[in-house]
Amino acid sequence: MKHLTILWFCLLTALGFSQTIQLETFASGFSNPVEIAHTNDNRLFVVEKAGIIKIVNPDGSVNATPFLDISSLVGSGGERGLLGLAFSPDYSSSGKFYVNYTDNSSTSTPISTIARYTVSANPDVANTNGETLLTYQQPYGNHNGGKLAFGGDGFLYIGVGDGGSGGDPQNRAQNITSIFGKLLRIDVSGNSGYTIPNSNPYFSSADGPEDPRPEIYAIGLRNPWKFSFDKSTNDLWIADVGQNDYEEINMVNGSGMPGDNYGWRCYEASHEFNTSANCPSGGLSATIAPIAEYPHEGSGCSGSITGGYVYRGTSYPSFNGKYFFADYCKQTIGILTNNGSSWSLAFQSPNINQGWTTLGEDANGELYIAGGSNVYQITDANLSFSAFDNTGFNLYPNPSSEQVTVHLSRLFDKTTSISVYNIQGRKIKTHYPTEKTFRFSVETYQKGLYFVEVNLNSGSRISKKLIIH
Repeated sequence: MKHLTILWFCLLTALGFSQTIQLETFASGFSNPVEIAHTNDNRLFVVEKAGIIKIVNPDGSVNATPFLDISSLVGSGGERGLLGLAFSPDYSSSGKFYVNYTDNSSTSTPISTIARYTVSANPDVANTNGETLLTYQQPYGNHNGGKLAFGGDGFLYIGVGDGGSGGDPQNRAQNITSIFGKLLRIDVSGNSGYTIPNSNPYFSSADGPEDPRPEIYAIGLRNPWKFSFDKSTNDLWIADVGQNDYEEINMVNGSGMPGDNYGWRCYEASHEFNTSANCPSGGLSATIAPIAEYPHEGSGCSGSITGGYVYRGTSYPSFNGKYFFADYCKQTIGILTNNGSSWSLAFQSPNINQGWTTLGEDANGELYIAGGSNVYQITDANLSFSAFDNTGFNLYPNPSSEQVTVHLSRLFDKTTSISVYNIQGRKIKTHYPTEKTFRFSVETYQKGLYFVEVNLNSGSRISKKLIIH
């Protein structure tokens, strides 16, 4: 088994780590949003826990008609509900997508259901008749996992919690005859049902009550509240919610090896939790050690990780290759940065505080985060540039709340005007400078992301981003 380098220093106050996160409200009016997904076009799909999926358009508007409403099938409340959504890699041609929800048949031990649906002739509305692929009854009402994602191999991965209660009392996460505490992998490429990939570790299992579950891909998880695949490298990132003391992040290059063991309940992150029975014979070294972990602090809700994504967008170059996640309890956003031989961990308290329930990325790799009733876009607050960079003009301070200075190089001798646009593309103000350095007030501007565009009499235009806070 691989044993990755453990990084376990936390900069809980982001000491020595400059503020880079700015959250901009993108869409509003949601009820318990728990997932954000896309279909490789310019829309976002936001999952509400009660059983509704809504479409968000590029301008942040939300369609009045839900994409899918299966609230009559879903039992929500606590950690239950419609928890996962994944669109098939061939969605543009097949129209297939998959959901993970707890049903409404029981309030104490719900049945988790993985089902397949298809889009209707209207691309903004799905057919309401789905096909159930897999069900399993939860022993308790919590630790349901729920995340769905397609890997680069085209298979559907399913995150399943350890079944609930506390401390995994039946040690289900280490029991390969149990589906709980696992990462599952199935092949849904057929027209009905699913098959088992032949590289799954228990592919040849007879699937009797005492046989290993063939759907199992990896074991030893407590409650994987979000996992993702790096869209550039296919690295697998799993955020696993801790028990009493530690939250952890696991990363395995190229999506790992079938049969990986992440350690729970024997270990909580890299620390012994309960090794009384059924633990790996090689101890901690026989498990996948977290690439990062951080301790709980204080009492009450002192730590609950929400997994995220490696940034692969183009709008914020300084974010590239960093892993962004959040903490529901701390209301912080965490960033993991690759330093070559190790990863450094830092937390930031953004300009908006919420109990963060999910992160998401759009088709271009830009990142979003949901909390409360809103979806926010994650942006880089450090958009100031040194004078005369390769665009030839400088904005400062940036972000700003009072006055902005524009400084033009001599490359801009033939500037005709400078215009300010909001994020929807509406022109807010046009200035006609007579000097290379001039200032304008932004005190009346609403908080958010703007674009400052320099217009030349040749017809050329060059723009930069400006944040008003």
